[in-house]
Amino acid sequence: MTNKNVNICFYFQVHQPHRLRKYTYFDIGNNHNYEDTIANQQIISRVARKCYLPANALLLDLINRYQGAFKVAFSISGTAIEQFKTYSPETLDSFKKLAATGCVEFINETYYHSLSSIFSKHEFIEQIKMHRELIQEEFGYYPTTFRNTELIYNNDVAKIIEGLGYKTILTEGADKILGWRSSNFVYHPPKCDKLKVLLKNYKLSDDIAFRFSNNSWNEFPLTADKFAYWVHALNGNAQLINLFMDYETFGEHQWPETGIFEFMNRLPEYILKHHDFGFITPSEAGSKFSSISSIDVPYFISWADVERDLTAWRGNSLQEDAFHSLYALEDKVRRLNDGEMTATWRMLQTSDHFYYMCIKFAGDGTVHSYFNPYQNPYEAYINFQNILSDFTMELNQRL
Repeated sequence: MTNKNVNICFYFQVHQPHRLRKYTYFDIGNNHNYEDTIANQQIISRVARKCYLPANALLLDLINRYQGAFKVAFSISGTAIEQFKTYSPETLDSFKKLAATGCVEFINETYYHSLSSIFSKHEFIEQIKMHRELIQEEFGYYPTTFRNTELIYNNDVAKIIEGLGYKTILTEGADKILGWRSSNFVYHPPKCDKLKVLLKNYKLSDDIAFRFSNNSWNEFPLTADKFAYWVHALNGNAQLINLFMDYETFGEHQWPETGIFEFMNRLPEYILKHHDFGFITPSEAGSKFSSISSIDVPYFISWADVERDLTAWRGNSLQEDAFHSLYALEDKVRRLNDGEMTATWRMLQTSDHFYYMCIKFAGDGTVHSYFNPYQNPYEAYINFQNILSDFTMELNQRL
């Protein structure tokens, strides 16, 4: 474990949903195939080529180059791992090579990248256990850190996670919960004795994830030495700096032509020039640092959009109707106890399906259009409900 005074904690989210095919009213009762396997294969192959394979190769080189002084963490959804196995086994192999270095932490989340923490405690815990088993099976790693889908968090989620034995949990360093405090310290949830909370430094994270290639940004271009200077300026006023972002930042959101890979290639060199600074994984941070105080989060927060709340998934009546229609089937799905039907019901829980129903504009609109196969939120809702109608009919028939 690093003994540096201030540590950089890199966490990358890797997720791909099982995308739904165009499913019309006339398909109901006639076709139980809901997935767009062509889109799944094309997108996995594209993102693997542009992001996962070159980025994993770069991280492996950095770990070897700095002899273990450089470390990162990943949360890879179960739906992403399933598709790597089917469409890009070389991508899964490249993550296994990173796992073998001992410098990469694998974080537990919900298997289906779902919002089950909001709608069903039973389902939430089952998906956590499924994902934990998958991470052990694929990477030989037993996770002790948890991150909920889209960093969704509140005091109740923290209590559940501590009860499951986890030591560390990640969430958004939202101003509305921090107030005057800084995200660059370790906290603990109220009424939790052992669980540590790591909060995303959203400004520095978003400088890389969202502003890196924005030539109208007053700090453009962002270079590794400039970013390291900003980080070093926090010395004396930080325990750790949590840089949390989608892994697709590298090569997909920020294209290679922007210089994003070269930025990452040079960043450890400039960070480590300052002897008080190092890199750390979330579990190491939770073990090394004591909590400076409790952080009370009575309502749900997330890392989505400027509001840092649930409106990306629960912001309109379309989304609410779709959610409640889906989770209303839980008792029937459990009574049937059919593996294939349960897997389909869980696949339909993936947060992306509801994200596509979001009605937002301006700056957030471009985020919601990423890999969105629908012309508008209403089309996404109708398509989902057509599928759910067929699934419900099939479920009732089997019961």
